[in-house]
Amino acid sequence: MSRVGRVSATVLSAFALVAVGCHKKTNQAYQPPPPPPASRSTWTANNGYERAPVGDSASAWPRNVQRVPAQVPGNLGKPVSTEVGLASWYGPPYAGRKGADGKVYDQNAMTAAHLTLPLGTMVRVTNLTNNESVVVRITDRGPFVHGRIIDLSLAAAKATGVYRAGVAKVRVEAFAAPARVNADPGGRWCVQVGAFARESDAVKLKEELMRRYTTAKVIEFAGPTGHWVRINPKQPDKSHATEVADGIHPKDPDAQPYLIRTD
Repeated sequence: MSRVGRVSATVLSAFALVAVGCHKKTNQAYQPPPPPPASRSTWTANNGYERAPVGDSASAWPRNVQRVPAQVPGNLGKPVSTEVGLASWYGPPYAGRKGADGKVYDQNAMTAAHLTLPLGTMVRVTNLTNNESVVVRITDRGPFVHGRIIDLSLAAAKATGVYRAGVAKVRVEAFAAPARVNADPGGRWCVQVGAFARESDAVKLKEELMRRYTTAKVIEFAGPTGHWVRINPKQPDKSHATEVADGIHPKDPDAQPYLIRTD
């Protein structure tokens, strides 16, 4: 074959490859089907995302909101107690620390802190401003601010609209706490005083209380909001703890005694 013939054959082969390539099926990105319609009763925000607006179509949910089936407990029966007051919420710097129940606090779980309800109690919290409600488990102690009755986790605060407001008036309905082996039916109680901005003030109060209550266990410890003093009476029932709390009058106006149930 001549040189011209060889060049012509090479050119024809190239055109043939191009023609075959033009007929090859183009890869297309997979388009998943649209999600099913979502409603307030079916879905809830989770994992710390913003709470989604109420809507009957999937387009009503922002893209950064993860939708998961709401974990709603079964029939809780009738509440054993009801109280109305102010709710707040807590996240950092408490996230990752151990709560009063001994477990690490997960701000994205449906939990709450309460001063006196038994740990493990299921509670329905209703925001009286927008009538949004959520069921949470009491896993921690607080809030340590006078006038507030419950501290919601970040997730629970977003689910009820308390997150943006910061503080909101709520109704707290508590249901029967889980039975515990060898548990004291009256509960175990203590008194916590704080928070002190200066450690020296907390230590001074601790030493004073140790002289006054020689049979009580008095400890001083640092928390995320300051320094605290805790008094565990030898008889840890509510009446003795109340007597101790009524007898404490710290000079620091920001450090007040709180009656706490420890179980």
